[in-house]
Amino acid sequence: MLLHTFSHIPGIGNTTEQRLWDSGITTWSKLQKKPDIVPRLSSREIVENLALSQKFLGHDPHFFTKRLKRADVWRLFPHFRASTAYLDIETTGLGDSADITTIALYDGREVKTYINGRNLESFVDDVMEFKVLVTYNGISFDIPFIERFFKTKLDHAQIDLRYVLARLGCKGGLKGCEKQMGINRGTLDGIDGAFAVLLWREYERYDNESALETLLAYNTEDTVNLERLLVEAYNRNVAKTPFAEELYLPFPSCPQLIFQPDAEIVSLIKQHYC
Repeated sequence: MLLHTFSHIPGIGNTTEQRLWDSGITTWSKLQKKPDIVPRLSSREIVENLALSQKFLGHDPHFFTKRLKRADVWRLFPHFRASTAYLDIETTGLGDSADITTIALYDGREVKTYINGRNLESFVDDVMEFKVLVTYNGISFDIPFIERFFKTKLDHAQIDLRYVLARLGCKGGLKGCEKQMGINRGTLDGIDGAFAVLLWREYERYDNESALETLLAYNTEDTVNLERLLVEAYNRNVAKTPFAEELYLPFPSCPQLIFQPDAEIVSLIKQHYC
């Protein structure tokens, strides 16, 4: 989609971009041949920005995320998919003194999980292998929390699905968006971040491995579903463009999930705390 995108060029918004498409200017190469077609921008500005776009395509996602609206960063996904990871964290709370309990990191093939007290410190090295991070509300929560907790900086380009999905009319948090997109969580339906705190508490107090496995199953589900949501959002967005047929992405298959929720533990915690 980036090769059809002009709204990352300063001075070109979504309306002007649509007008260019309607006039037959549908790719960077076509605009390069008619750089004087954009009102209020000089031919030199157009040519220079297109040259930069070509230079950073496939190499530097920051060039595009810094210039696109947060709701439009879905456009870079296919070009950087091989260096993209999906990320979700669980914590003991929302305050500055809260801890990270578990993290799930998914690269589209394999899910890695990190547990406080076991292998949590390995996360920082692993996440640095990627250029793009996909989250839900990660710009406001996950990424700042991680940076504060590990005292590090995650200088990744970000696709925050909160903004991408809101443009499509999907709101109500990650779980609400999943339901609107037709994703069913089965045994994990109804479990949320607050319940995840209780699962960790059950594990920490009573060394209950079933509670930990259920928490990891929940954390993993959050993370894996981000790819499904992004692909669905991508396809719904390109369906509104003249390029829907050529740019359509197949729905991803679900990876083999190691952790399974324990229905008895879920029921027990609901009885005790909810």
